[in-house]
Amino acid sequence: MFERIEYIVERINGDYAYLKNEADQDEELKCVARALLPEEISEGTKLAYEMFQYSIV
Repeated sequence: MFERIEYIVERINGDYAYLKNEADQDEELKCVARALLPEEISEGTKLAYEMFQYSIV
């Protein structure tokens, strides 16, 4: 029911991170508030989005 989506943190800009969907390279970057992401992310971190939560892979 809830699909797992994997992202890569492309860049961090202040309070926001821009995520790239690994499965769909043509999709635009997704802008996400850093408050919704794990604190220890950095550019290049691989994330999984599942059940309305982001976690480091």
